[in-house]
Amino acid sequence: MATSLHLISSMATKSILQDLAADFEQQTGIAVRVESVGGVTAAQRVEAGENFDIVVLAADAIEKLSAKQHIVAGTRTDLVHSSTAVAVRAGAKRPDISNETAVREAVLAAGSLSYSTGPSGVQLAKRFEQWGIADTIKDRIVQAPPGVPVGSLVAKGEVELGFQQLSELLPLTGIEILGSLPDDMAIVTTFSGGIASSSQYAEAGRKLLAYLASDATTATKQNHGMDAA
Repeated sequence: MATSLHLISSMATKSILQDLAADFEQQTGIAVRVESVGGVTAAQRVEAGENFDIVVLAADAIEKLSAKQHIVAGTRTDLVHSSTAVAVRAGAKRPDISNETAVREAVLAAGSLSYSTGPSGVQLAKRFEQWGIADTIKDRIVQAPPGVPVGSLVAKGEVELGFQQLSELLPLTGIEILGSLPDDMAIVTTFSGGIASSSQYAEAGRKLLAYLASDATTATKQNHGMDAA
């Protein structure tokens, strides 16, 4: 049995995985080292053949890695559903985001805005295109580099309006979270885990995935702004 597992994830699940890994180690004696980077970077490192035991990324990224045999077949496990939220700098005017029309108006009124390079950012960019405003706002968009929280740019005053996973905004200071995107345009990302093909500790990895997906973790997931998958 392995005494230590190496897990790589995107930044969106960093805090929750650190908490759950500590609980898992206390219960089983199996240590888990959580390394969190930008999701695109994480996938590239797995594809490059770097050794990991567990990979936690957006479900579609896990599927792509599985198709390329970087994830052990049949081990994909859905863990959490994560909503995309909106933030402004602390003390700034709070625009209405109660429905899709209001969000569109808030985006058009913002002098600058930012979203991540992750799945939520990709979906948001598509929404701007659907709204027909992509060209209008393209010069106002400040793209957060991989691994850099959008909320940190908001806190510094570098952007007026920030969009990112609620879980990534919650730990930050200097911002005010307006809430998750409204139901009529909600962007919800499912994050999944899988056993890396490079792992020598598949049995311990399966135990970890089972724990991460168990009912015992539901409260912790909610505390981090996520829902159990």
